[in-house]
Amino acid sequence: MLRPCFLVVDRETPTGISTRKLIIETAKFNVITAYSSHEAIETLRKFPAIDGVVTDSGMIDMACDELLAALKKIKPGITLIVVDTPGGSSCNLADHTINTYDPRKLLECLETLNPEATRQIEEQNQKLEKHYLQKEHGK
Repeated sequence: MLRPCFLVVDRETPTGISTRKLIIETAKFNVITAYSSHEAIETLRKFPAIDGVVTDSGMIDMACDELLAALKKIKPGITLIVVDTPGGSSCNLADHTINTYDPRKLLECLETLNPEATRQIEEQNQKLEKHYLQKEHGK
């Protein structure tokens, strides 16, 4: 099974790792993180096999549509998902916009983009759970 890989563009914080990265990895998708719009552009150039981009509309180093246009120029068919933040810039080029910080909404969006991979991941999770339960009960 080849798991989808997403580029997460998130503002860098002193606490370190992106919360969105953790949410997406919890769903067992692969994630590469960029902490600025410019880093996102260079990362997509370096790793063009990325399946989609999840970005915050409130990146401070570049307007959202400017970032999305640059990403589409590198990989025209890439799916762009924007988490709309209060005070963020306009993102008319987004393929999907999420208007809430609810992590379930982000995961629902990603899962609908990759239904076969999501199904395979869920099947694998069920197999693992069954295996560990049998092991716990000495079977």
